[in-house]
Amino acid sequence: MQDDILRLAYEVSRITEDKVDRIDQVMKQTGMLAINARLEAARAGDAGRAFSVVAQELGTVASSISAIGGELRSAIASNIASLRTVGSKMLIDFKGTRYTDLARSAVEIVDRNLYERSCDVRWWATDSSVIDVLERPTSASVAHATDRLATILRSYTVYLDLWIADAHGRIVATGRPDRYPLALGLDVSGERWFREAMATHSGEEFRVCDIATNAMLGDAQVATYSTAVRAGGTTHGAPLGALGIFFDWAPQAQGVLDGIGLSPAERATARLMLLDASHRVIASSDGKGLCSETYPLDTERKQSGYYQRDGKLVAFALTPGYETYRGLGWLGCIESRFVEE
Repeated sequence: MQDDILRLAYEVSRITEDKVDRIDQVMKQTGMLAINARLEAARAGDAGRAFSVVAQELGTVASSISAIGGELRSAIASNIASLRTVGSKMLIDFKGTRYTDLARSAVEIVDRNLYERSCDVRWWATDSSVIDVLERPTSASVAHATDRLATILRSYTVYLDLWIADAHGRIVATGRPDRYPLALGLDVSGERWFREAMATHSGEEFRVCDIATNAMLGDAQVATYSTAVRAGGTTHGAPLGALGIFFDWAPQAQGVLDGIGLSPAERATARLMLLDASHRVIASSDGKGLCSETYPLDTERKQSGYYQRDGKLVAFALTPGYETYRGLGWLGCIESRFVEE
């Protein structure tokens, strides 16, 4: 609607300019005719005196109409400029509000998805095969745990792999040893996901790391969730080791961005992004800057909003979290270029 208002304003302005120009041309022709008529009346002497008066009045009328045309042009130009200003502000406010809502929707979808991941890791850490391989590490228990993890992966296709680490940080079983053979036996004692999992106080807790590439998983971008595997699978049992699950971030994030409700024309001028708490780009509709670019977002400490910068409209929304998952301070962000009509 706002686009239509602006287009109408531009069209009214164009038509008005055209019509006033035509009036000017007609009045100039009329003025010339009046001048010629007075000259001819002068040549006719007394016989043309009355006609001279008419010619003079005609010239006066032509001048008056030209003046009115000029005033009309000025008045319409002023009002059209005001209409353009109001229409532009309406357009910015409309798009800004809409894009802010879409940015919030995107990050809410992500958080709902990641909330499920927090449930998965706490649930699977109580699986008997996971506990058994850490309590009684034998070739049979390793094989059983590997088979169990593989079964989970066949059902939950959003994961690249699941790893079980013992209390010393050595990976003793994975779900895809054929695809990622370098993971088995890997020392992860220095990895954040392992250290924080071992520091949890109960089976109700979990830890999640920001998006990062994992060399052992083909340099894929992953969101890593972890928790301690506890003796007997009880909530307050002693930590035996840790379970790390690696969420295949890139295709899932791209699916969220692809699902944002922008028209093809809007997408042609917009960049859709997911940013972490440091405003690092962790997903982008143009595929650029992933995990390397820090976007210059100015939130002014607001939870959501929009603003203009360098001919662009920037809309953003901070994650509200979901259920018991508070989120990691991620944001949805849409940057849109202004297009001249």
